[in-house]
Amino acid sequence: MSKLDRITTGGGDKGQTSLVDGSRVAKCSLRVCAYGSVDELNSVVGLICCEELPSDLPEKLRLIQNQLFDLGSELATPAATGSSKQGWGIAQSQIEQLEIWLHEANDTLQPTATFVLPGGSRGAALFHLARTVTRRTEREVVALATAESVAPLCLRYLNRLSDLFFVWARLCNNEGRDDLLWQPQRN
Repeated sequence: MSKLDRITTGGGDKGQTSLVDGSRVAKCSLRVCAYGSVDELNSVVGLICCEELPSDLPEKLRLIQNQLFDLGSELATPAATGSSKQGWGIAQSQIEQLEIWLHEANDTLQPTATFVLPGGSRGAALFHLARTVTRRTEREVVALATAESVAPLCLRYLNRLSDLFFVWARLCNNEGRDDLLWQPQRN
């Protein structure tokens, strides 16, 4: 049985896990929290893929899922080992692709002069969930970057991705026409 076939190893029973280079760290370490949130985000994206979406989004989301796996692998690799040596990691071209998709979708949206509430359609609500999980993941990667070396492209990627998820949420709401808009509640 290969190492990938083994689900239960018992190696984490005492609260530690292995990084890509084989080093052991606490499961509550900043690094594990950061790549764990990337894994959670990837699961949310998988959930979105189960929805009825505008025709071009499922293929783009599958690409993003693979990129999130690359990101998680990069974060699970200590800087001394270097993910670039392993052949994965976030590239500037991936960030640029997110920006292209963001601008293409945003150009189809109705403008809004106020904040948009999460919801409207189920797809939009799930994209808002992905956006907020992306923002939390970004905060955890920032925390990791204050203690250890993190490739700057990781943070740029997450920042663009959260913006893209916001725009795609609006796209799912009839190109923004069916967005739920914030109405301040004054006493």
